[in-house]
Amino acid sequence: MAQQPLLDPDKSYTFRSYFEMPYDPDRILAEFGYTYSNRRLTLPQSQQKSDRLPAIQQQIEEILPLVVLSSETAKRELLVAPLLIEIARFCQCQLRIEYGLTVNHWLKGELDYLLRSQQSLVVIEAKKDDLSKGFTQLAVELIAIATIEEKDWVYGAVTIGNAWVFGRLDNAHKQIIQDVTLYRVPDDMDALMSILVGILENDPKP
Repeated sequence: MAQQPLLDPDKSYTFRSYFEMPYDPDRILAEFGYTYSNRRLTLPQSQQKSDRLPAIQQQIEEILPLVVLSSETAKRELLVAPLLIEIARFCQCQLRIEYGLTVNHWLKGELDYLLRSQQSLVVIEAKKDDLSKGFTQLAVELIAIATIEEKDWVYGAVTIGNAWVFGRLDNAHKQIIQDVTLYRVPDDMDALMSILVGILENDPKP
């Protein structure tokens, strides 16, 4: 028996709306004609290393015992922004913060972070430390970017500050894949930067 549509064709939805919905990601993404799967991804990786990354990692390790990361603002300023600013500097790519994007009345809102080099990379901070719902929001934002830029492959990441999860949109097969690997900050910052730079500097095909 066919499921009833989740989205009202006459109603507007922001990217944040999809985070708030009490539905699994596969049901929401089906509204846009995409399937969802959760499996291990082979992510692009760069061999280039930033000489500033060890200092950033040390700074985070030193500040963590001194602050309470109970707010999204604190996590953004102490854990997320320093890494993404260094990625932008290292790759010499554009970094847009709270970037407004409107595709249609179902796909609109602000992207927390959008990095653009040879490729585009969307990064969002999951509200309420909920990576699962955060990934659903990320997936819808990837659909928006793929629609605007007519990309075959688009990568994104969702973070709660001290943990990151990556995803990939495959436009040819109308599929969005959530990687099963969780990357920790500060412990996995070398691997995290390698992947972020690898996505931005390469043709993002598996």
